[in-house]
Amino acid sequence: MPFLAQLVALPLVNKMHPVILGFPLFHFWLLIWMVLTPLCTWGIYRIQKSKGEMD
Repeated sequence: MPFLAQLVALPLVNKMHPVILGFPLFHFWLLIWMVLTPLCTWGIYRIQKSKGEMD
């Protein structure tokens, strides 16, 4: 999911405005995904562990 979000949506957010929390939209988008990627990975790990698919 993070890879697709970066690949597909990145051309759409490649803008200087609006500015969010002092960051241009492009940099804010990258910053958000730097936080969301480990959360997605952790979520997948938890789902697999609860299903007993982890060794």
